[in-house]
Amino acid sequence: MVIKLKKIKTFLKIFLIFITVSLILNFYQEVKVRIFLIGDSTMADKPLADNPERGWGQMFPMFFADQVQIDNYAKNGRSTKSFIDEGRWKTVYDKLQKGDYVFIQFGHNDEKKNDTTRYTEPHSAYRANLLKFVNESREKGAIPVLITPVARRKFDKDNKLVATHGEYPAVVREVAKEKDVPLIDLEKSSSKLFSRLGPEGTKKIFLWVKPGEYKTLPDGKEDNTHFKQDGAIKIANLVVEGIKELNLPLTGYIKNDKSISFAGRNKVVG
Repeated sequence: MVIKLKKIKTFLKIFLIFITVSLILNFYQEVKVRIFLIGDSTMADKPLADNPERGWGQMFPMFFADQVQIDNYAKNGRSTKSFIDEGRWKTVYDKLQKGDYVFIQFGHNDEKKNDTTRYTEPHSAYRANLLKFVNESREKGAIPVLITPVARRKFDKDNKLVATHGEYPAVVREVAKEKDVPLIDLEKSSSKLFSRLGPEGTKKIFLWVKPGEYKTLPDGKEDNTHFKQDGAIKIANLVVEGIKELNLPLTGYIKNDKSISFAGRNKVVG
């Protein structure tokens, strides 16, 4: 009887190990493509509870099939400089494998001249940091994709959208051309969207919140840089359209059904 129990226990252990290994292998077989997102708060994940703000990277997974794993390493307040100095780029670099994608969008915080921990001059340090991301991604066999910074909500007295990013978008375009890197011109596409929506329409997608709507924002908020969920979805869709225009192999994993509204459902988010 004792021998039989031992045999049964041994069999159960082997069976459980087999099942565990099978599940792990099945997960990695399902993941065909990995996308790493690096950037600032407009791309970053935001808390879901009692918080209307969303980054476009947070909504990005809803556009892709289950074989795509999206790791969002974008972080609030980061520039190319601080992202590197804090070791965040090294964390991503160490994880990169051949065939991975690295989506790169910085600019909002590189522009902050009064902050020495973040500011980068566009034609020198900013350019050099973009080149670092591109060159080191390629060292690992990964595919870098450069993205110009998403536009801000700023209109003049004639209700025309005003560009706020100075020379930074032009530098992204220059680096993309020089190094033959796929470019998604998000500043251009988002500017078209915001111009079409106008001053009032854009309030619905940017972080304009009335007092009392959220406990975390009792006085409300008028934010012309960050997005509510609907806005983040719209910006993520512009990036997806950019992928299609570039005809990247990643296009084959884009879903036609975009009805999912919850950020990151069934996805791996860094």
